[in-house]
Amino acid sequence: MNRKIAMVVKKTNLHEQESDFAYWQTQSYQARLDGLEEIRREFHAWNPSTQKDESSVQSGFQRVYRIIKR
Repeated sequence: MNRKIAMVVKKTNLHEQESDFAYWQTQSYQARLDGLEEIRREFHAWNPSTQKDESSVQSGFQRVYRIIKR
């Protein structure tokens, strides 16, 4: 599996660390969803409880649509 997010390590003081929230706010919605999907896949590959029954693990995000009257 090819990583879309580069692994970067930066050593900082605990009180000087930057916010992950600030970084993700600068990214597009598609980049945020792609990053979240990659984290979800890594979690399912790592977590033994999700590997017991492949049929019980949903692939991808559940799609939810809501119509809002403006």
